[in-house]
Amino acid sequence: MSDGDGDDHARRAVEAVWRGESARIVSALTRHTGDFSWAEDLAQEALLEALAGWPRAGIPDNPGAWLLSVAKRRAIDGWRRRERLAAREPLLGVETIMAEKQDSVPELGDPDRIDDDVLRLVFIACHPIIPAQARLALTLRTVAGLTTEAIARALLMTVPTVQQRIVRAKRSLADAHVPFEVPDRTERPARLASVLQVIYLLFTEGYSAAGGDRPVRPDVAREAVRLARQLSALMPSEPEVQALIALMEFQSSRFAARVDRDGLPLTLGEQDRRRWDRSAIGRGRQALERADADARGLGYYGLQAAIAECHAIAPSFDDTDWERIVLLYDALERLAPSAVVRLNRAVAVSMARGPGEALVEVDAVRAELAQFRPLHAVRAELLERLGESDAAAAAFLAAADLPGNEAEEIVLRRRAASLVGESYPAP
Repeated sequence: MSDGDGDDHARRAVEAVWRGESARIVSALTRHTGDFSWAEDLAQEALLEALAGWPRAGIPDNPGAWLLSVAKRRAIDGWRRRERLAAREPLLGVETIMAEKQDSVPELGDPDRIDDDVLRLVFIACHPIIPAQARLALTLRTVAGLTTEAIARALLMTVPTVQQRIVRAKRSLADAHVPFEVPDRTERPARLASVLQVIYLLFTEGYSAAGGDRPVRPDVAREAVRLARQLSALMPSEPEVQALIALMEFQSSRFAARVDRDGLPLTLGEQDRRRWDRSAIGRGRQALERADADARGLGYYGLQAAIAECHAIAPSFDDTDWERIVLLYDALERLAPSAVVRLNRAVAVSMARGPGEALVEVDAVRAELAQFRPLHAVRAELLERLGESDAAAAAFLAAADLPGNEAEEIVLRRRAASLVGESYPAP
């Protein structure tokens, strides 16, 4: 293997480890150092050391543990430089012992206590002293392990803006000396909306990855569902927590049918519904019932879960209750108007009332979502249904040219080629 190949292999390994274990690494470092901002810096320094050392020494058997060990050594070096090691060493030992006990013995009897480092990390990154968009950027970086490029795509921002917001958010947390703990029950409602949004964005990265060559990442989605259920134990009377669980269960039910034999994504209409997980659909319906029982009615996640339920219980794509979905999107847009909601509504309109009316609605948000790949993909499908093959092919290529998942790009280019009578090579 050449030096270039080794460097590239190490880089991909580091990226994979960071995506899968960043939350646990940063949360463990935060617990040990008591400083979230420094913990994230330590983790990044360990990543740089891995990039420098792994091409020569090889990838360790347990890459996550290697990164954590290196970061802890750097923390000790930092304490030495600050002449604080003597005071911190006993605390490190006690914290390590306590962590081991928490891993092996469940805490019982205190419903307000959640010993989950990742959930603590989410609550810290969603602290109200940080502006809303910065909370999302910071948490997607540390919990989901996303690159700034992927975060920029998810939040429809530029990369420099994301970088600036992450830096400022970390500085705010450091200046405020925010403790590494789940806030008490009086402080949780102020952070709930951000925590729910972060968990759902984490799930979305697993359900439809923003980048890389894998269209789905079930492990990431499962972690999001786990965090939501931990949050439910912490805040059992919050209907939106139940609604988010319902939404994620409905969408999780499709994982086995989401890709074809080549690992390429399948649309909802192409999926074999016999492969959908009926137990997940059942759990989703139960959670949605609990959310709907609240006197306040369905909120942002509740309406989305109700839409997902329509898909989950429909016998086929064509037999879906599209008019009900349009009405649910109308309610969602009144509650939380956005161009993405209008785009999704247009898809339902295309099925309920035809592609012509839907195309008008898509073009109405085209400028606002010019860099959003799904906008161009939806537009291409509508043009195809209207018989405008050349325009549809151009729209599919426009979608493929935008940053995003590589597997999706293959499908988009293949569809463009088929419309103009060309072939596209298999992946």
